[in-house]
Amino acid sequence: MKSLLFLLLFILGNTFSYSQNTLNYNDEKGSPKASLQDVKWIVGNWKGEALGGICQETWSEPIGNSMMFSFKLVVDGKVAFYELGHIIEKEKTLLLQLKHFDGELKGWEKAEVSENFRLVKVTPTHVYFDKFTFEKISDNEINIYVVFEDSGKEMKFNFKK
Repeated sequence: MKSLLFLLLFILGNTFSYSQNTLNYNDEKGSPKASLQDVKWIVGNWKGEALGGICQETWSEPIGNSMMFSFKLVVDGKVAFYELGHIIEKEKTLLLQLKHFDGELKGWEKAEVSENFRLVKVTPTHVYFDKFTFEKISDNEINIYVVFEDSGKEMKFNFKK
């Protein structure tokens, strides 16, 4: 299933947006102060189309210094992969962490490893993590921009409630 996803990403490579909606983390600047209240507008059940299928993403209310999320991509009626993660408050800032699983819940990353995205900037309508941006369009629509490590290209996911 992983190879199918990578092939799909390769085929879709020409449809990626070349505009830059993501930022890179700078070690010298570090992360700004922020709390989960700054990103609470992400909470909800979201749905969109991308990567050749239907995407569902659900974000929980802030509790326990975290906002948990789950993501599912369904292609041709089958789960291509899942993501599970959270945004946590840590050292007076925010950190986005996630892990990937195939359709049978076999992890892609080693058990003790997660993908970590440090906070770069927060505005009332944008949350910029390293190469990963949330954009509030309205109360019922968001965009998520992700830079894929393999290609280095940015992709836009549009979600609606």
